[in-house]
Amino acid sequence: MSDSFCTRAAYGKALMKYADKYPEIVVLDADLSAATKTQEFVKNYPERSLNVGISEQDLIGTAAGLSTVGLIPFASTFAIFAAGRATDQIRNCVAYNNMNVKIVGTHGGLNVGEDGGSHQALEDLAIMRAIPNMTVLVPCDAEEVYQVVEAAILHKGPVYIRLGRDFFPNVKKSNKSFEIGKAYVLREGSDVALFAHGMMVSSCIEAADTLSKIGISAAVINVPTLKPFDTQTVIDVIKTVKAAITVEEHMINGGLGSIVAEAISESGISGVPFKRMGVDDRFGQTGSTKELLQEYQLTSLDIEKAVQQILA
Repeated sequence: MSDSFCTRAAYGKALMKYADKYPEIVVLDADLSAATKTQEFVKNYPERSLNVGISEQDLIGTAAGLSTVGLIPFASTFAIFAAGRATDQIRNCVAYNNMNVKIVGTHGGLNVGEDGGSHQALEDLAIMRAIPNMTVLVPCDAEEVYQVVEAAILHKGPVYIRLGRDFFPNVKKSNKSFEIGKAYVLREGSDVALFAHGMMVSSCIEAADTLSKIGISAAVINVPTLKPFDTQTVIDVIKTVKAAITVEEHMINGGLGSIVAEAISESGISGVPFKRMGVDDRFGQTGSTKELLQEYQLTSLDIEKAVQQILA
């Protein structure tokens, strides 16, 4: 596996890997198979593929219908279209009836880059975690995409998987398994805990490596499941450090930052400074991924600065 990847490409490969193992899989797209990277599945399994055209509401409604006859539909489109245009169908056709539909939102977050603010989904995780019966997953690298896709296949009920567009580094993980509802400590630390998902995990690891050179010990926790949330692991880690920070390319309201804040509040922990890093009540805008991460202060350097400030 290469040193960098885009998770949407890994998704397309994962579908091919599991196509014969799980013949119940069917793949639906809204005229975006080249972008969602499902085109190889479509080419090799045309009888198990369906393009509904530019109609995201039909995408979800059709997937819900197919699930009633024992199929496992993967409905693929941009995250902004899934969480935006098709929210009504996701809520009422899929989640309300607890249908076995897997919704895959590619192009999530700021790493959509030059597509601009209209296409950068920064609210999708907040929307999806608020919907009853919905499981919400955000893999941090290609290996985890494969694990997440198979876990979604085996899980009975609605699943939302958020993927990225751009290339970013693979993550070296100690855990070789994946379980829905689990957070994973990738790096131990005693000074600060950095919680992240998706592409921000690699940025936190980079920041932790740099901080170690100036005597700051940072734990890095990968949180691929936002719902159901692994409150116990998060609280156990926070009890061992002096401060905690969440990092995400999503609104700080409703995403990982809110979830961890809720966990801290309800646990009764006190005396541990906490900071949320993410997008604060702003839309996205046009620019390269590097430029956008700098603009929204989400680079590894920004994480290092935030750690030093909160420990001070």
